Amino acid sequence: MTAFQELVAFQRETEALASIAERLGWDQETVMPRGAAEQRAEETAALESVLHARRTDPRIEDWLARAEAETPFEARFLDLAGRSYNRNTRVPARLATELARLTSLSQGIWAEARAEENPAAFVPVLKQVLALKREEAECLADGDLYDALLDDYEPGATHRSLGAMFDRMRPRLVALRERVLGAEFRPPVLDQVFPEAAQLRLARICASAFGYDWSCGRLDIAVHPFSSGSGRDVRITTRVVESDPFNCLYSTIHETGHACYELGIDEEYAFTPMGHGVSMGVHESQSRIFENQIGRSAAFTGWLYQRMTEAFGDFGICTPEAFHACVNRVTPGFIRTEADELHYNLHIMMRFDLERDLIAGRLAVDDLEEAWNARFEQDFGVAVPTPSQGFLQDVHWAVGLFGYFPTYALGNVYAGCLHQTLRAALPDLDASLAGGSARPATEWLRESLHRHGGLRPPVETIEAACGFAPTEGPLLDYLEAKFGAIYGL
Repeated sequence: MTAFQELVAFQRETEALASIAERLGWDQETVMPRGAAEQRAEETAALESVLHARRTDPRIEDWLARAEAETPFEARFLDLAGRSYNRNTRVPARLATELARLTSLSQGIWAEARAEENPAAFVPVLKQVLALKREEAECLADGDLYDALLDDYEPGATHRSLGAMFDRMRPRLVALRERVLGAEFRPPVLDQVFPEAAQLRLARICASAFGYDWSCGRLDIAVHPFSSGSGRDVRITTRVVESDPFNCLYSTIHETGHACYELGIDEEYAFTPMGHGVSMGVHESQSRIFENQIGRSAAFTGWLYQRMTEAFGDFGICTPEAFHACVNRVTPGFIRTEADELHYNLHIMMRFDLERDLIAGRLAVDDLEEAWNARFEQDFGVAVPTPSQGFLQDVHWAVGLFGYFPTYALGNVYAGCLHQTLRAALPDLDASLAGGSARPATEWLRESLHRHGGLRPPVETIEAACGFAPTEGPLLDYLEAKFGAIYGL
């Protein structure tokens, strides 16, 4: 075999083992018995030790030096393999293994602390996680520590570039929010019990409407909804609040967006560095365009209104138009995953600033809850009532995902660009949505973006799909037009 062929064969085995590790994580968050937490931590650490050894195998350096690329696929393969090898060889095996063990334990501690409204139970382990992530950043950084962590989720992005984008977005978002909250119109709200079983049945119908392939996936319950897997095994999760069916339905649609991205990647890329979504920002663009621009559109909510009536009977909203306003109701709530489209990016900007301060050492974990509450009241005008509605609500810091949060807002920006292009390409899309099928949109995204996987860097991926460089303008224009119409501005 050539050096390139040897590298490909080795990489396929590493990717397969990484898939097994991901499946352990899915199991832990869905069906694993609570008493197995410590055992799972040891299993996760052992597998991470094996993966780290493979990812830092000296033969990779030799194969990279001798391999010659003859196609764009091979060139990108070598680029990503080299990037992975460089990053992994900078992190000691001890640190990689300890991070895997600790974050597995920390996840369970966070879940219990959140359920019991007990920050004191979580703070000590968060201190340990933060210390290890700062140590990891010091190993990886050529400059800013936060940028070194961000690069794992959005290669090429920096805290300065994202901060500048957020600074451009904030004034228009805040101004629109103030106009909406000051409007006379008030959308109706749901005020009854929606049984769990009926919600889950409808959630499956919604996932099917977007083309989710049930032969390659499944829907389960999790504390924090997520999608897991790649290739031909991509699973989604949701959560159920019986007073709020939108929590379940739109979490499901959101995760279906992630899943359809992974399922749509060219099978030729399976078990290669290109066989996954290229970045979390691009990944989030798929979940957010499914959830918001398509799933909360007037055409789709008109169809969903009929399905809600069939599932729950008379639930107090009399027209599709009132239901559309209800789905898109703007209110300064506490929970990021339940936030409306106007407030969502403000949630992310707050977390972005707080975690940068944590990594830089400007904010101590002991002071995090107080800093969170003060910033939240400043940005949203309401006081945080409980820790689970404050800094304990998200799992990300518990499992060491520092640098992940800003990719959510970046995903919204990417989704705005994609939606503008998609609507121009599919002028009759609303007719399909009104009939309960988002498949034309999914198919357009599959052809324009999904199938390419990690073949291009993130910004190039969006630019190739849209025909222009990504910018926040289309997202802000869309929000102003949509909410201006709903609220009569």
